[in-house]
Amino acid sequence: MLKSMTGYGRGESIARGKKFTVELKALNHRFSEVVLRLPRSLMPVEDRIKRLIQSQVARGRVDGFLGVEDCGEKSAAVKVDKALAGAYYKAMKDLQEDIGVEGKIKLKHLVALPGVMSLEETADNLDEWWPTVQEAVEMALENLIQMRVAEGERLAGDLWQRVGQISQLNVKIRERAPVVVEEYRARLEARLHDFIQDSSLDTTRFAAEAALFAERSNITEETVRLDSHLSQAYACFGAGAAVGRKLDFLIQEMNREINTIAAKANDMEISRLAIEVKSELEKLREQVQNIE
Repeated sequence: MLKSMTGYGRGESIARGKKFTVELKALNHRFSEVVLRLPRSLMPVEDRIKRLIQSQVARGRVDGFLGVEDCGEKSAAVKVDKALAGAYYKAMKDLQEDIGVEGKIKLKHLVALPGVMSLEETADNLDEWWPTVQEAVEMALENLIQMRVAEGERLAGDLWQRVGQISQLNVKIRERAPVVVEEYRARLEARLHDFIQDSSLDTTRFAAEAALFAERSNITEETVRLDSHLSQAYACFGAGAAVGRKLDFLIQEMNREINTIAAKANDMEISRLAIEVKSELEKLREQVQNIE
């Protein structure tokens, strides 16, 4: 089962007045990379989130956004700095005496001064919230992977068709190979007759030339190896693991074989078939760049 490297997934989880939202966007990449944007309060669990994502995504870049919002009453406490309030009171009394201003110093005057009273939110316990965060991440991952699998199935259909086309072209090349040698033998015989004219044909020289050409133009090994690479590509389509890199390597090897075939055969028809194979291989290579 092939998986595309591209996809999107979203997940939400709510518990005890907090809602965690996770969005994951996967893109093509040669290796595995996870880049997260998350609130400062969730920084301590960043590595846990990355490991969770990488356990499900073997290849590709994943950009993740994590948000948290309060959807219930916030737990907070009022902090009173009594020492600071006392210092303010003393300073105000001293000021009254120094400048001769009368009046009562009331509590409302003191609590309005900076720093005397402040709202202090209780710190979040990340170990307590982690199961909720994990649930949101896993939901986003599930949706992401579903999209990658759906796209992978579409790509697999196209890749299967192109590998089948290359296999058919390779059959035609194998069928053409013996004809190339026979045609060369006929041309060589005609050329030798022209040189010898009325004399008898030098069969020894003719046989040596024909054997040399047959040896140099033998492409049996290359066509067999090409078939082997094609069989391995078919096997990759049914594999459950990430096979993008292996397919990329197989395509490189197929390119090498078809280049050798075209060079050794020295035949217009085989060259034409080789060009068709290379065209299909290029389309395969482009598609494989999207495979995990």
